[in-house]
Parts: sequence; structure tokens; C-alpha cells
Amino acid sequence: MRKLSVRARVLTASAVLAAVGAGTFGAVSANASAPAAETKAAVAADASNRNLQQSTHLTVAAATKAAEAVLDAAKKENQRVSVAVVDRNGNTIVTLRGDGAGPQSPESAVKKGYTAVSWNAPTSELAKRLAQAPNLKDIPGTLFLAGGAPVQAKGAPVAGIGVAGAPSGDLDEKFAQAGVAALGR
Repeated sequence: MRKLSVRARVLTASAVLAAVGAGTFGAVSANASAPAAETKAAVAADASNRNLQQSTHLTVAAATKAAEAVLDAAKKENQRVSVAVVDRNGNTIVTLRGDGAGPQSPESAVKKGYTAVSWNAPTSELAKRLAQAPNLKDIPGTLFLAGGAPVQAKGAPVAGIGVAGAPSGDLDEKFAQAGVAALGR
């Protein structure tokens, strides 16, 4: 078998890469220009699909409004807290750390919001359940301390608001409820 020179190998490799690149570019540009009709048909077909479920989510603006209401309520009582608003799946939408809030408070707020939305109940009620089921506290990402409140739409949880940093969980939860109330205005 005959060995190719370095120049021949470089030219051959360049030609192969150019051909592959052109083919990929052609496929991408052909796909990028055509999906409008397909997407419309797919959406129409999916709208009646009984295997799909629609869900309600807070907007970033609504989550921010609730978080700011929490910080305002805490400020009126000279409390330094952090607040987190999480969506139905426990993903953080917004987190605000109030001026002077402790370094542990943002993470605690997220966990309280996640816990409230997961069980669709205030975390103060959930903390009481630990007496009957102490292993609940072992579920990753949860925090069974007062300070979390669920946000509901038509009786179903759509978000959770968690507050941490006040000297008591009762205050944290009071401020979380202020955030929930702000969404109703």
C-alpha cells in the first residue's frame, strides 16, 4: 500500500471536512426553513391529545411581585429575611435576599417553598406531621420548618413561597402569606 504525503493527507482531510460541512449546513438550512407548516399541524394534533395535560405557572413578574410583597411585609416589622418563589415542579423562579438577611436564609427559603408546593400545605402544618412520620425530613430538598406557603389556582398547587431569616418560623410564614395575598390583588 502506498503512503500519502503530508500534503496529500491534509488536502484529502480538508475535502472530506468540506463535504461533510456542506451536507450538514444544507440539512440544517433545509430544516430551519420548513418547520412552520409542520409545527402548526403538530400543535393542532396535540391540543386534542388525551395524553397531554396543561398546567398553570406563575410568570416571573408575578413571582417577583409576591417576593417583593414578602420583603415589604418583613421590612414593616424590622425583619431581615430572604424569599424564594418556586414553580409547581420546585424550580426556583425568583429568590431575593433582603438587606441584612443571614447567609443561610436564601437556601432555606428555597427548601421551604419547595416543601410547601410539594405537599400543597403550609410548612408549619407539615412540621407537625413529623411526629407521626419522622422520616419525612429525610426527603431531599425539603425543610419542615414554618415559613413556606403554597400558591394555588383552582385548588391545585402552582407555586410555593418560602421565607427564612426571621427569629421565628411563624413570622416567616406570616410574610410568606403576604406574598400569596399579593398575587390575589
